Amino acid sequence: MEYNLADLFESVVDVVPDREALVHIDRPGTGAERRLTYAALDAAANRVAHHLLDSGVRPGEHLGLHLFNGVEYLQTVLGCLKARIVPVNVNYRYVEEELAYLYQDADLVALVYDAEFGDRVAAALPRAPKVRQVLRVGAGGDDAGPGTPFAQAEAAAPAERDFPRRSADDQFIIYTGGTTGMPKGVMWRQEDLFFSGLGGGAPTGEPVQRPEELAERVAAGGEGITFFPTAPLMHGTSTLTAFIGFDLGQRVVVHRKFVPVEVLRTIEKERVTSVSLVGDAMLRPLIDALNGPMKGTDCSSLFSVSSSGAIMSETVRRQFLALVPNVMLLNNFGSSESGFNGTATEDSGPERGFRIRVNSRTRVVDPATYEPVAVGEVGRIAQRGHVPLGYYNDRRKSAETFFQKDGQRWVLLGDMATVDAEGVVTVLGRGSQCINTGGEKVYPEEVEQALKSHPDVYDALVAGVPDPRWGNQVAAVVQLREGAAPLSLEEVQRHCRTLLAGYKVPRQLVLTEAIRRSPSGKADYRWAREVAATATG
Repeated sequence: MEYNLADLFESVVDVVPDREALVHIDRPGTGAERRLTYAALDAAANRVAHHLLDSGVRPGEHLGLHLFNGVEYLQTVLGCLKARIVPVNVNYRYVEEELAYLYQDADLVALVYDAEFGDRVAAALPRAPKVRQVLRVGAGGDDAGPGTPFAQAEAAAPAERDFPRRSADDQFIIYTGGTTGMPKGVMWRQEDLFFSGLGGGAPTGEPVQRPEELAERVAAGGEGITFFPTAPLMHGTSTLTAFIGFDLGQRVVVHRKFVPVEVLRTIEKERVTSVSLVGDAMLRPLIDALNGPMKGTDCSSLFSVSSSGAIMSETVRRQFLALVPNVMLLNNFGSSESGFNGTATEDSGPERGFRIRVNSRTRVVDPATYEPVAVGEVGRIAQRGHVPLGYYNDRRKSAETFFQKDGQRWVLLGDMATVDAEGVVTVLGRGSQCINTGGEKVYPEEVEQALKSHPDVYDALVAGVPDPRWGNQVAAVVQLREGAAPLSLEEVQRHCRTLLAGYKVPRQLVLTEAIRRSPSGKADYRWAREVAATATG
């Protein structure tokens, strides 16, 4: 047995076959739900794996998952891993052009998609000639979209496990990006993903020392933990959260879509202990619901709420803790390229910045020499050891991002940072989003934290727009709280000057009805720049 995700999952199934593994609430509010034990989920994944192999999809080939959250998503990922087929996530918000690009770039030969996206899939598939096997999830007749109905394919396939031996080198690809450029496929060896993305079977403890130890720990432990990844599974963090739950032999709950009121109903009904989400964009609506229609919801089972991909601001964390006082709020730092790097300190906030205690494999380095920077100097975050192999179909970008040093593989992230004498890292922001104004560097995330601490600001993005004197100026695109009076630029500046150096204070303010983010809550900085530039013009 190796550190292969399918092998590890099957080892857990064998020791807790009758334990509940997955609960899917299909359309919140309707009562429609599915519950699968570990044995039932294993059998369902086996059927998918057999169908794919019998239909001619070969080990090592790529399958795209163009789906909302649901049993079929995790079932198909597991089926791919069992059959040594490489799963590839597809952003379901993409339109025809973007889908055609991803289908081609990822060299997909198979696709599983939700019938709701039938028109877009039908338009993009003719430009992806390698795709030869298509499964359609959801209701509808033959005219609902191309491909074979998923339920029909599943029902006709055997549930046995008889698959060839797998390897720690089997791949898992996570496509990332798309708001600042075309998406890139991050190629992970499964062993590396297990340790960097899944915590080696113990995200908060000692990783396992041998593959068999994972099942031994599950057999020796109990149940009682319920993981609830509320962001889309096509966002890598949510799928990895589900797999962490499976590695621990615990229960995973998913909703088809993020509906704040229904998320809170499920937390109460299912006694959820751990919620994962993406920043203020998902935590704020939960706060609003708890202050409104869901006031009095029993959230006492909650132990932790974690965010990855975007920061839960200090203001929003404080508001949530006033409503759910005993929960642990964790701002985790990581990426599709590195897995988990560390967790924010308690004193992170507008005044001190986004400060994280990193793991032993993370460094802040000079991007030219790859040497560690001195205390207080600005460098880029890098991680060594269990890191990806590179970007699929992009040698140039891979060479810029992944490197060898001292006999180890490293990944150089786009995040700029400093490190203090105690080893605490302060993340400044993405270098690609840095605003150069009069020679000074301003990182949007820092200004956004300050803006969100204003009581009338619901959400905010910051971008640079051209300025004839300074090169660029800081522009704030702000969504106000419902019922708040319009803010003036002078009021925003007065507030920010109490938290930021003068050159970081916004010189332009644009009020918008809603901040645009990805389905996973990540900032769309390209949109923010366009909005700010249009307002300037």
